[in-house]
Amino acid sequence: MAGTEIIGLVLQGGGALGAYQAGAFEELNAGGYSPYWYAGISIGAINAAIICGNPPDRRVARLREFWERITSGASMSFGAPEIMSVVSADVGASMAALFGAPGFFAPRLPPEAPLWPYPPTSLSLYDTQPLRDTLSELVDFDLINAKLNRLSIGAVNVRTGNFQYFDNMTENITLDHILASGALPPGFPPVEIKGELYWDGGLVSNTPLQYILDNCDPRTNLCLFQVDLFSARGPAPETLFDGGCPA
Repeated sequence: MAGTEIIGLVLQGGGALGAYQAGAFEELNAGGYSPYWYAGISIGAINAAIICGNPPDRRVARLREFWERITSGASMSFGAPEIMSVVSADVGASMAALFGAPGFFAPRLPPEAPLWPYPPTSLSLYDTQPLRDTLSELVDFDLINAKLNRLSIGAVNVRTGNFQYFDNMTENITLDHILASGALPPGFPPVEIKGELYWDGGLVSNTPLQYILDNCDPRTNLCLFQVDLFSARGPAPETLFDGGCPA
């Protein structure tokens, strides 16, 4: 594709960052930018799959539907806004940890005994079948594999510890690839693909920017958007809430 310009969108992992990514994509879309190449890890892989797995005129609506579904019931609208926003976030996080998130994950009941052997794909605190059902409804994988857009998904091989990308230009992308990229242990179980188990790509590299740079013709003009919300710098934590990271 020498002499042409490729617009790409790099979507990192980071839980709450995914909602911000959805809003950023909506603004890019409204501004007339139409990325061709999407590279995603973890929650970024989920957003990228929703985008690529829908026609352009439905992408924003599908992203909004996904995020409204998995965050429903998590807000508190009473009290002083500047105070309640913090309280609501803490309460919402605690409720999700205890009871799961609708359309995303649910606690395993009964939970696995710590020292009892289970199939590897069941070794987790939460069951991600709700996410599997949600993405099956919201994402058209035939459209992804039609290669109208390029989709690259990062995950980590559990056995080797090596980072690996799955790219719809070289293989068919399935729901398992998306779930594998977001399988953050011990919360979520590893996902089996072709006899190998995979975990969240963010365990090794949380930013898929380098993959695009390494796999693009050097003569091609690139316009890449990367969504950053959380600063890597900050003071040392003083409480458990300070020390938490948006996984």
